[in-house]
Amino acid sequence: MAVTSIMTSEGELDSKAGVDASVSYTEAMKNAAVLRAEGIVNGVGRYDYSTNWASLAATSKTLLGDIVSSFVAMEWIRYDFSSYQSRSIAADMFNALRDSYLTNLSIFKNKDTQKFIKGT
Repeated sequence: MAVTSIMTSEGELDSKAGVDASVSYTEAMKNAAVLRAEGIVNGVGRYDYSTNWASLAATSKTLLGDIVSSFVAMEWIRYDFSSYQSRSIAADMFNALRDSYLTNLSIFKNKDTQKFIKGT
């Protein structure tokens, strides 16, 4: 089974979670987190970006993909801090991802950004 995401890739999830990410975080868990993250994007934007993905500009897709992948990587790290070399390394990675997630979500919440993404 592979990660089935519209907005991000399994490679992006893996790279954001890092080389020490827990191997017990399953594909099913990743897929469930992806669905939650894509739901957040669709809910915040009040638009079904998932269904209309093909019509979005490539540059817009990177913002949404970063939101989704950061969310999933945070859940993966939070799932098992003990797999990292130290708890502080895991916490630092988590905090960096959270900052990226919140910054990009803030940009995305702007109605002008949403209009730009949708091309309206």
